[in-house]
Amino acid sequence: MTRPTRQRDHDRQRVGDEDAEEDEIDIEDVDELDPEDFDPEDLTRTADGELIHEETGMIIEDEQIDPGPEWRAFNHSERQEKSRVGAPTTKTMHDKGLTTTIDWKDKDAYGRSISSKKRSQMHRLRKWQERIRTKDAGERNLQFALSEIDRMASALGVPRSVREVASVIYRRALNEDLIRGRSIEGVSTAALYAACRKEGIPRSLEEISEVSRVDRKEIGRTYRYISQELGLEMRPVDPKKYVPRFSSELELSEEVQSKANEIIETTAEQGLLSGKSPTGYAAAAIYAASLLCNEKKTQREVADVAQVTEVTIRNRYQEQIEAMGIHS
Repeated sequence: MTRPTRQRDHDRQRVGDEDAEEDEIDIEDVDELDPEDFDPEDLTRTADGELIHEETGMIIEDEQIDPGPEWRAFNHSERQEKSRVGAPTTKTMHDKGLTTTIDWKDKDAYGRSISSKKRSQMHRLRKWQERIRTKDAGERNLQFALSEIDRMASALGVPRSVREVASVIYRRALNEDLIRGRSIEGVSTAALYAACRKEGIPRSLEEISEVSRVDRKEIGRTYRYISQELGLEMRPVDPKKYVPRFSSELELSEEVQSKANEIIETTAEQGLLSGKSPTGYAAAAIYAASLLCNEKKTQREVADVAQVTEVTIRNRYQEQIEAMGIHS
C-alpha cells in the first residue's frame, strides 16, 4: 500500500533533455522536522490565528489565548456598565489605589435619597474611612507628598505619566531614607522636576518654583542631591523643546519656530550651548528668529514668557548672531 504523499510541482529548467521532476515529502518526515529550523518567510498566519509552514503544511501554533473580555461593548457607557474590574493600581496614591472609597452622595443604589438615620451613619463611616486609610505618620506623610505632586502637576499641565514617574522617584527617595532632614514639599517638588526632565517635558526650575511652596534654591539643591543618590541619569535639556511653547505664547509663526531651531542647532554644534541655561538660549534664538522673519518681538516680551532676564537674552543673542555670521 502506497503511503499518502503531499506533492509540490515546480517546473525547473534543466540542462539537456532532463524531464521535470516532482518533489515528494513523506508525512513521516514531517514529524521529525524542527519548527525552529524553518525560514520565517515560509510561515503564514491564518485568519483563525494558526501559524502554518506553507511547504510542509505543519501547524506551528494553534492555541491562541484571547486576553480580552468575553462581552462586547459599542460605546463608553456600555463598556463601563459591563466592566467587572476597578481602576488599575497607581503609584500616585499612597495605598496604590487599592482602598475602598465611600461615595459622598447620600443616595442608594437606585439613586433614591436615603433616610436621615442612614445619612448620619454614612457620615460616620466616611470619617472613619479617612482615618483608617493611613495607619501611621509615615503613610500620612506619603499621602501628603503624593497629593502635593498631583497638585503641582495639575498646575503645570503635565501628562499623567510624569505624575507616575514623580511618585516612583519620591517612593525611592523615601525607601533610601533621603527625606530625613529635608522638607516633604522640597523633596516632592524635586521629584516632580526630575520626572519632567526624565520624560522630556520642558519645565524650568522657575516654572516649578512658581507652583511649589518652597523656593528655587531649595528645589535645585534637593534635586541635585536625590538625583545623585538615586543614580538618575539625566541628559541635558534640549533648548529646542522650549521653542514651540514660547513661540505659541508669543503668537509667532511656524517660520519663526523653524528659524529658531536652526539657530539653536547651528550654534550648539559650535559649542556655544555648553554651560548655558536652555531657557535663556531658546529665548535668545526665538528673539533672533523673530527679527530675521520680520515678526519682531521686544526683549522684554520674550524675557517675560521665558522667565529670564533681558540681559541674558542680549548676551545669548550676541553670541548666536556672531556664530551664525549675521551682522546686527
